[in-house]
Amino acid sequence: MSSIEKADVEKLLSTFIDPNNGADLVSAKTVKAITIEGANVSVKLELGYPAKSYIDELKTGVEQHLKALDGIGNVTVDVSVKIISHAVQQALKPLPNVKNIIAVASGKGGVGKSTTAVNLALALAAEGAQVGILDADIYGPSIPTMLGLSGSPASEDGKTMMPKVSYGVQTNSIGYLVDADQPMIWRGPMVTNALQQLLKDTNWSNLDYLIIDLPPGTGDIQLTLAQQIPVSGAIIVTTPQDIALIDAQRGLGMFEKVNVPVLGIVENMSLHICSNCGHEEAIFGEGGGAAMAERNRVDFLGSLPLDITIRQFADCGRPTVAADPDGRPAQIYREIARKAAAKLALKAKDFSGKFPNIVVQNT
Repeated sequence: MSSIEKADVEKLLSTFIDPNNGADLVSAKTVKAITIEGANVSVKLELGYPAKSYIDELKTGVEQHLKALDGIGNVTVDVSVKIISHAVQQALKPLPNVKNIIAVASGKGGVGKSTTAVNLALALAAEGAQVGILDADIYGPSIPTMLGLSGSPASEDGKTMMPKVSYGVQTNSIGYLVDADQPMIWRGPMVTNALQQLLKDTNWSNLDYLIIDLPPGTGDIQLTLAQQIPVSGAIIVTTPQDIALIDAQRGLGMFEKVNVPVLGIVENMSLHICSNCGHEEAIFGEGGGAAMAERNRVDFLGSLPLDITIRQFADCGRPTVAADPDGRPAQIYREIARKAAAKLALKAKDFSGKFPNIVVQNT
C-alpha cells in the first residue's frame, strides 16, 4: 500500500473547481489544513462566503474527489465559513459594523432591480450571513412595501436610528420617514445628504453585507455612492432587450471608472413561463445579459424568469425567498447570491484596520 503524500492531496484539490467562484480550492485559498495519518486524510476548508445550502454538496464532492488517490483510507472534510472585509475605493475606509457594501444598480428603471436586491439580501441571509439593505432610491422608495414594513425607525439617543428588521434582515429607507403619498421634491444635494444620513446614522449591527438598492441611472446618488461611500463591489441588473442593455452598460462603465469591481450581471425577466400551459417564451429576447457579461469580461451571475409570483410576493411584503424558499426562483436567487459573495471573496482584503493612524503633534 503506497503512502499518501501531502503534495498529492494538494495537487488533487487544485483540480476541484468551486462552482460558485469558478476557481480551484487551492488558488482560492480555501484549503486551510491537510492532515495525514497513515492512509487516512483529513482536510479543513474555509469558505469566504455564506454557503449553507452548498456545504454538504462540497463536503461530499471533495471526499469523492480525494478517493481517486491510490491507497487512500478514510477521508474527512471539515468546512467552515469566515466572511471578511474587502478592499474599497482608495482614500475610503469600510463603515463600522459593516464588512462589505454591495451596490445593486441598473441603467434604467423597470428592470426589477429593487425586487432583485431584496431577494438577494434575503438569499444571503438564508445562506448564513448577517445582512442589511439600504434603500437609496430617495424619490421612489420601494423596500418598505416589499418587506412589509412601515413607521419611523426607533432612536435610542435622539441622533441615530435603529434599523427596522424584516425576515432577519436589517433595513433603512427614506420610506420609513415620510408618508407613502408624499412626493420627494428635492434637488441633488438634499438627496445625497439624505443618503449619507441613512447610511451613516443607522446603527447597523455586525453586518457581513449591506446591500444598497440604487435608483436607476448614473446621477447624483450613484456618483455620491461611487466617490464617498466605501463599496466593495457592484451587481448590475438588466433585462435581455437592447434598450435595457444599453443603459446597463452605462452603469457598468461608471463603476469601472471609479474602481468599484463589478461582481457580475443578473438578467431579470429572461423567460416567461405561461402559468396556464407551461409554454416558455423569451418575451424580451434572450442571451443579452450573458453576451454583455462576456463583452465586458465580467461574470454572468444568472437569469431569473418573468414569473407572476415574484411580483405578487414582493407587492404583498413577502419576497420570493421568504415566501416560497423551496421554489425554483428562490433557488436561483440563492445561487446568484452565493456566486456574487464568492466572487467578492476572491477580491483583495481590506487592510485599513491593520495600520495605525499616525498623528503628528507639536511637542
